[in-house]
Amino acid sequence: MQRINHSEVRTSKPTPRAITNITAITTTSKSHSVDLETHHVAYAKNYHFILDEPDMCQQRKPFLVLMVPVAPHNLAARDAIRSTWGNESVVHGKVVSVFFLLGLSGGADSEKLQEKVRLESQQHHDLLQSTFSDTYFNLTIKTMVIMDWLATRCSQASYAMKIDSDMFLNLDNLVAMLLKPGIPKENYITGTVMTNINVIRNKNSKWYVSEEMYPEPKYPTYLLGMGYVFSNDLPGKLVNVSKDVKPFNIEDAYVGACLKRLGIAPSWAPNPSQFKAYVGAKYRTEDFVNVITTILGSPQQLVNIWKGLKAYTSTASTKHG
Repeated sequence: MQRINHSEVRTSKPTPRAITNITAITTTSKSHSVDLETHHVAYAKNYHFILDEPDMCQQRKPFLVLMVPVAPHNLAARDAIRSTWGNESVVHGKVVSVFFLLGLSGGADSEKLQEKVRLESQQHHDLLQSTFSDTYFNLTIKTMVIMDWLATRCSQASYAMKIDSDMFLNLDNLVAMLLKPGIPKENYITGTVMTNINVIRNKNSKWYVSEEMYPEPKYPTYLLGMGYVFSNDLPGKLVNVSKDVKPFNIEDAYVGACLKRLGIAPSWAPNPSQFKAYVGAKYRTEDFVNVITTILGSPQQLVNIWKGLKAYTSTASTKHG
């Protein structure tokens, strides 16, 4: 889950396809308040891509596409993923592709940062950048833009995953799960299922949502946003229905609201324990052998755990060989 400090949203110069009705956000030291006269627009087609890889899926024909929302400045997270689970392009005989989804950065150094992002894109060809302000409050927009890209650029993939940039991912276990007999190929979404969750009305909370934005006291069933997997017929359906679902700033619960409107229920994973929130501060390398996802503390921790896991599994296979 991204952790972005944000201040006032900066909008770009309008163009025929540019941003419309970006949220005005003000923050104070005591609360996160939102100008409700200008709701942010989650509908993905209000934005357009300024960095894109429109032909990559057609060329590679992936079975699984991993979509990672990440802040423009967070190069360390992207490089850690590229050197670990993002470097695995074929798993159990299936092609896997990874893309990073960025918005626009604000601040005094935004032009210098944008140039660095452009050069990074030329080097790696895995960056997708759209014309919304990249803030924590706008994660709902970011998620729906991910869905729009999958629907319009990568519809031939069988499955996709939205996974946060601070996550460990065991692709062997994930692809093995998706290849199990009986896993649906349509209207399927799984991860950590959240049910009967209260909407937070405390204005001091980072997860505050006003009654005007979401009037119900509880969220519909949804998947915890750190990482959820879905059949790739869903992105287009989610984008289309989002036109009729009022946006609010809790992105994973908003996807749940869209699913509810579609009449699609999130599914428990075949082994729910594989989607872990945390493995704990005192972890062992073998703790990562059986999981699919878990949250980590830093990009360097991901690199260290990955190296340790590869050494552990190599030793284990030698013993059993």
